[in-house]
Amino acid sequence: MNAPRDEQPGLSLLVHRPGEEPTLLHTGLASLEHGLAIGPDTTFNVGSVAKQITAHLILLAARDELLRLDQRAADLLPRLKISDVTVADLITHRSGIRDAESLLSLAGFRDLDHYTADDLRTLAYRQDQRAVPEGRFLYSNTNYLLLAEILETVHRTMLPDLARHRVFGPLGMHATHFKTDPRQVIPGAAFAYQATHHGWRHTEVPVTLPGPGTLWTTVGDLDRWLTHLHQRWQHPHQLPWQEAVGYEPSDHEPYLYGPGLYADARPGRHSVFHYGHEQGFSAAAHVEAPGLRVIALSNNAGLSVDRVTAAILRNLHQQPTLAPKEALVRAAAREQTPSTAVQDQPTPDDLGQHTELGTFTCDQAPGNLRLTRRADTLHLWRRGTCDRLTHTGSGIYAGNGYTLTMPSGTGQIDRFTLDLDRAPGLTYIRQ
Repeated sequence: MNAPRDEQPGLSLLVHRPGEEPTLLHTGLASLEHGLAIGPDTTFNVGSVAKQITAHLILLAARDELLRLDQRAADLLPRLKISDVTVADLITHRSGIRDAESLLSLAGFRDLDHYTADDLRTLAYRQDQRAVPEGRFLYSNTNYLLLAEILETVHRTMLPDLARHRVFGPLGMHATHFKTDPRQVIPGAAFAYQATHHGWRHTEVPVTLPGPGTLWTTVGDLDRWLTHLHQRWQHPHQLPWQEAVGYEPSDHEPYLYGPGLYADARPGRHSVFHYGHEQGFSAAAHVEAPGLRVIALSNNAGLSVDRVTAAILRNLHQQPTLAPKEALVRAAAREQTPSTAVQDQPTPDDLGQHTELGTFTCDQAPGNLRLTRRADTLHLWRRGTCDRLTHTGSGIYAGNGYTLTMPSGTGQIDRFTLDLDRAPGLTYIRQ
């Protein structure tokens, strides 16, 4: 799509230097249907940026002696089968529990199906052993779904009410809400869009995941939160809440991960941040030890706020006298909607030309998968959709976001292993 930028979904940006008033920039539309421009009161789904709020509430519960960070999570979640996982393991993604959304995707879940946090927790409770060795980092939204359930257990109230009472209300974040029902109306909410060859389409799906995501907020409210976070950053040579939860190596070197936050602890670079990507929305919240805050929110699936935020920070660091407004304008101008629009997933040729290789199930994941062969190419089927697998090595095939490995040199396929980034080590056995 190459529509004028003021007719596209866009960005809400904020820079707040310590001791100065915040600077904001808004581009594009919050609603293409109604021609409503993005403004300071527009709320966005910020996805995984919500994790730091959930982690903060857990730390408050520990301070209030409602739980211990070294406590076994199974003490608070009786259905959890992996008994040696602690509350701190969930906070820092060291539980080894696979991401339930990734597992659900293996069932071929259709975009407009409605699933809830309880559906995903059920998948978490099917897991009976860690997917990675103890202590290893495995980013999984399921960890924060379980933390939300722990909070609701110890406080005997729902997470949205708890967050409003303990965080949003006291900090004046009156436009911020955890969305728990896809029918819930969020005031000022933007719609998210993906460019297609024929215009734009909505990207949201009816799903609610309080804890790891589904937090709706504005750049102004996020700035209030980051201001509070920075005020808690009392020791310049420590990271926020490091006295309670240690920061350890993450999935993105050289960054560390702590209580819902990635951290850059290299000399002269002390900062904490998190990005969020949820249903066409993207978000970034970044705060540095001296107090600089940068926030970027987007409702355009073709715009990357990761790059926008990096450009803003680069401009401000390389040119300390640069006006924040100019830094925002430059960064926003660098991002253009890609000229290539999303296309429908190609489907294989006539099913009758495929040779059935079997149907397979895994006790850790829902549904079943089918393998077929057409000519020399393998195809994996899940609930009517199909991925053409690319042969990358002996018994190794690459699919759409996963790797499939099977024993080589065997005529009949009796089993294979599926590895997703957030759900590795799934063994599928022929039915």
